[in-house]
Amino acid sequence: MSACMAFAFAAGKPIAAAAAALGTTPTFSNTPVLVVALLGGFTTNGLWCLFLNLRNGTVRDYLYAPDGALAANYGFSALAGVTWYLQFFFYGMGTTKMGQYDFSSWTLHMAFIIVFSNLWGILLREWFGASRRTHALIAAGIAVLIASTLVVGYGNYLGAS
Repeated sequence: MSACMAFAFAAGKPIAAAAAALGTTPTFSNTPVLVVALLGGFTTNGLWCLFLNLRNGTVRDYLYAPDGALAANYGFSALAGVTWYLQFFFYGMGTTKMGQYDFSSWTLHMAFIIVFSNLWGILLREWFGASRRTHALIAAGIAVLIASTLVVGYGNYLGAS
């Protein structure tokens, strides 16, 4: 699914160009692309969740939760949604600054998210109690992502020289 957002930004270049032609600063020219891309994702995910809620008989969970958990659930959901949106907002801003290296932006974006999330999980002891093999796989995965980022950077360097 995450690659679909990269495709959305690529397919949305005419929208970004139209926004720039109408006076939007280059830094924010990708923002209108988010309207189309996120609306499509929202529609698909919303319909699927509604279908699952109806099938599983859990629609009432949107209105009733024990001990005031409903407000916390909605609050954390809103916080997660805003955070999720902001990653694409800032990604769209960043791609306008990458020039001819724009092709590598999605790779760098996703690698950073995965590395940062795993390091945050380690710091907060999310992986406490996991097996040594799991810790080794996490370390290997982070190392591969860092190495791949270095390869992309080196490839960009070679392409420029």
